[in-house]
This record gives sequence, C-alpha cells and structure tokens, in this order.
Amino acid sequence: MPKKSAGGTPATVALTRAGVAFTLHEYAHDPRATSYGSEAAQALGLDPDRVFKTLLADVDGNLVVAVVPVAGWLDLKALARALGGRRAAMADPKDAERSTGYVVGGIAPVGQKRRLPTVVDESATAYDVVYVSAGRRGLDLGIAPADLVAVTGAVTADISRS
Repeated sequence: MPKKSAGGTPATVALTRAGVAFTLHEYAHDPRATSYGSEAAQALGLDPDRVFKTLLADVDGNLVVAVVPVAGWLDLKALARALGGRRAAMADPKDAERSTGYVVGGIAPVGQKRRLPTVVDESATAYDVVYVSAGRRGLDLGIAPADLVAVTGAVTADISRS
C-alpha cells in the first residue's frame, strides 16, 4: 500500500497534497558514496534503469530540471532541444541547491522551492513505477511515471545516453 505521510520532506508533502500515490524506500546513505543514484539502486536492490536522478542544468540562461536513469548520462544537447533551447550546461551545484531547497544527492524532482521547466527521460514510461529522490540522501520514492510527469508539469523526451 502506498505510504502517504504529511510529515517528511517537501517532496512527500507536495505529493500528499496533490493526492499522488507513492511509496517510500529508505536506506543507509554512505557519506563516501560518489554516485548517489547508483548507491540508491544498489542499496534498495532495484534495477538501475528504474532509478532516476534529478539533475539541474542551465538552458539558455535558465535553470531547468532533467530526470534521467542513474545508469546513464544526461545528453545536454537533447535537453536543450526538448525545451526549445540552443545551449545547455550543467548548473553549478550551489545554484541547484539554492534553487531547489535540497542538497545535491537528495534533490527531488517534486517539492522544489520554485517550479522549474522539467524534462523526464522517455525511458521512464516503460515502467509502472520509477524511483526518484524523496528529498534527502538515503530516501527514495516510488511513483508512477505518468504521475511524476503530471505533478512536475514535465515533458518527456529522449535525453539520456548509456
């Protein structure tokens, strides 16, 4: 049964308020981990293709959110195209934290300080449930891809590369 907790992170609060079903999955975060998403997939025993990382990029001077599988890489050119932009670069981590209200490694695509244009990699639509950060390191949430797209106002596009 999906867990809907009014307490918790801004992501879980936002999903609860929106009436979106989700499940919480907690694991012991290792502070020495260099790949937060891969750590989550391994710790939770999940297929890395179903675990997605939330990245912030700058497209033509504006911050945007990209949600891609932890097993792949963000294709910045494809991200720019998906948003009708010309150039994209990874955002400075401090800008990402300031804009979202989350720390790197725990940035959720939901419940950010302000809503940013969001692109979810189209591979998410192949699954009934995908896993994204719930707003802190060591906590992921399972959510239906259609709900993730709807609650973030995202578009889907092929933005990841293996």
